[in-house]
Amino acid sequence: MSKLNTADRAALPAKDFAGPDRSYPINDASHARNALSRVSQHGTPALQSRVKTAVKRKYPGIKQAGKS
Repeated sequence: MSKLNTADRAALPAKDFAGPDRSYPINDASHARNALSRVSQHGTPALQSRVKTAVKRKYPGIKQAGKS
């Protein structure tokens, strides 16, 4: 996963985040996979659904965490 520094993160448009308050960046496929992993570990069911939907919309070929 490429490093996302504070300035680069601040420059990302809102559509590049899957969670509320600019959480779970999905600016590239690597960050999208990471967002799926993190939300499956720490997110509420509603947040998990929100992040999975955003990732699927932007990267339809990425498998969801726990699925092959």
